[in-house]
Amino acid sequence: MSDAVDAIVGQWAKERPDLADDLWPVQLFGRVQRLGLTVDRMVKATAAAHGLDVGEFDVLTTLQRSGPPYALTAGTFLKASMVSSGTITNRIDKMEAKGLVERVRDGADRRTVKIHLTEHGHEVTRAVFADHLANYERLLADVDRETVEGAAGGLRSVLEALGDTGIT
Repeated sequence: MSDAVDAIVGQWAKERPDLADDLWPVQLFGRVQRLGLTVDRMVKATAAAHGLDVGEFDVLTTLQRSGPPYALTAGTFLKASMVSSGTITNRIDKMEAKGLVERVRDGADRRTVKIHLTEHGHEVTRAVFADHLANYERLLADVDRETVEGAAGGLRSVLEALGDTGIT
């Protein structure tokens, strides 16, 4: 069985036979990119079905998985998302207007503002994340769990080798 990446590698090997032995990384990175695009489309559709964009989905799930008190500083989001502070501010403004989050000043240091998940935000996050996991399951319905776990382990090794060993 072959896929689009096999076809791409085959085309390059034919076009540039002098580079045929150097195409092996395309086997991984081409598939990762194609998988990423597939998952990205699904995440966007799932978020949109709940009245969210992907950035809002990311903020909600980051707050939810952070555990009680479900509050993080804007700076934490800035580091984790690698977007500009203006983007984070606009995103939080929109989410606050929707009643998903609220800005809360830290009692110990009034200069610190935390983004707090509201009860409505919890409800939306529970619903959208359940749909998100169901979509993941649908995407992988024709792939056995052992294959998925093997691929995940291989990708973990690649990410570790590239220095991606934690979240910020």
